[in-house]
Amino acid sequence: MRRVVTSFSETSMIRLYQTMAGARHGGAEAFFERLVSAMAKPEWSGAVAQRVAIRRDDRRAGILRAAGVDFTEFGFGGALDFLTPWQLRRDIRSFRPDVVLAWMNRAAAKTPPGDYLRVGRIGGYYDVKYYRGFDHLICNAPGLVDHMTGQGWPAERTHYVPNFVHAEPGTPLSRSAFDTPDDAPLLLALGRLHRNKAYDVLLRALAKTPAAYLWIAGAGPEEAALKALAEELEIAARVRFLGWRDDTADLLASADILVCPSRVEGLGNVVIEGWAHGLPVVAAKSEGPVHLIREGETGLLAVIEDADGFAAQLNRVISDNALAKSLTDAGRAEFEARFSERTVVRHYLDLLGSLAK
Repeated sequence: MRRVVTSFSETSMIRLYQTMAGARHGGAEAFFERLVSAMAKPEWSGAVAQRVAIRRDDRRAGILRAAGVDFTEFGFGGALDFLTPWQLRRDIRSFRPDVVLAWMNRAAAKTPPGDYLRVGRIGGYYDVKYYRGFDHLICNAPGLVDHMTGQGWPAERTHYVPNFVHAEPGTPLSRSAFDTPDDAPLLLALGRLHRNKAYDVLLRALAKTPAAYLWIAGAGPEEAALKALAEELEIAARVRFLGWRDDTADLLASADILVCPSRVEGLGNVVIEGWAHGLPVVAAKSEGPVHLIREGETGLLAVIEDADGFAAQLNRVISDNALAKSLTDAGRAEFEARFSERTVVRHYLDLLGSLAK
């Protein structure tokens, strides 16, 4: 049974400890930063008392410090790191939480049992072995619920709560600084340069979308191959590889269409970002986008790895202003109803509070 929490009661405060041992960059890591920062806002002060333990990282520490999050830093090393579990146990006991929420596998492996609920937050296709002894799992996509229960995790202890994204508008960047014409339709792709993201398919689609330029914000192992493919397809003059960027809102404010061509995409967080920032979305029919998008209403979908089909959807949006506006308006409404910061924080606190009773 999938449980989606839709209400919130402020009748009691939950004491919540969260552990994160992830890398400097990544989708789950970025959402962790957003969620713990949101929970630290004054509007939730009567609902949650929070403390966070992170892997040592100056950048993440700066983000949490600026948000007023109560946090500490530990090593979160490999299998021979016996110090972190001892430090965690001592710090958790001092805080006396109702719930400890562990983000991803390494944090889960280091988070000790105690007189509190241990809850794993699942943002990918993880092995259930890392969560043995835990009480509940929270997944950010229905497909991940299926993945974990398919490995034998009890359905009644598996819960779906989606992510949220920030909706504060950014400042459009100067296109001339990126050698991009002001009047060209501008596509934006966000994410690691990894085969799962199917940027090779996107480049082949761009070759059949002659009016458009493409900005790709991300870094990863496929960068050299993708740049070579852009040269081979004779579209390198219309593609900008921007590297990893922290100015996502500004990039979204600069673009005309958000694209998500992924072969594998469990949630499709970038779809929600496109909706939040008023962009029409074109995506491949990977798991996350199919769950999120109502075809022809909140976005357009193409078959996975079908460059011709993806190009056709792009050309539809570029050539039809009325369609682009209707997709944008419906996407923004979907964001407000299901994926805003306040809605998702409510979901988390209601769920965790009910589990801790």
